[in-house]
Amino acid sequence: MGSKKLPTLERLNELLDYDPETGIFRRKKATSWSIKVGDIAGTDHNLGYRAIMIDRSRYLAHRLAWKMYHGRDPEGQIDHINGIKNDNRIKNLRECTHAENQRNRGKTKVNTTGYKGAYLVGSKYKAQISLNGKTANLGRYDTAEEAHEAYKKAAKKYHGDFYNGGEK
Repeated sequence: MGSKKLPTLERLNELLDYDPETGIFRRKKATSWSIKVGDIAGTDHNLGYRAIMIDRSRYLAHRLAWKMYHGRDPEGQIDHINGIKNDNRIKNLRECTHAENQRNRGKTKVNTTGYKGAYLVGSKYKAQISLNGKTANLGRYDTAEEAHEAYKKAAKKYHGDFYNGGEK
């Protein structure tokens, strides 16, 4: 859904209004009996993103927002800076590589410690970070909080603008 060719800018402008301050799309045209002019466009996708149907195809709203605001398709992926996947305000969106997008992820659902970058191994907590597709070990600690602090220090250093310490 994210990498398919987007509709033309002309088609998007014919069908939708996009408010870059709120990130909300509204319908400009009634394209079926259930769609009315002025309706908020799209539905929440099962992964947390907003998706909008156009000409019987579903598109991610953040990619449409980028195109409508900048007048061109995004070159790579689009990152939600604040980590909220359906916040499509233009100030919350930035182009990025896959690796950069992964750096800005929050803690994963399988995380059992509650702290990003901290994993229980035996009786100690291991801190680790992903760098250029490889996992780097940051040491073992007595508490999850200590391991998380080691992760945050490394993430700030190596992830730069895409730093996410898991607080989001």
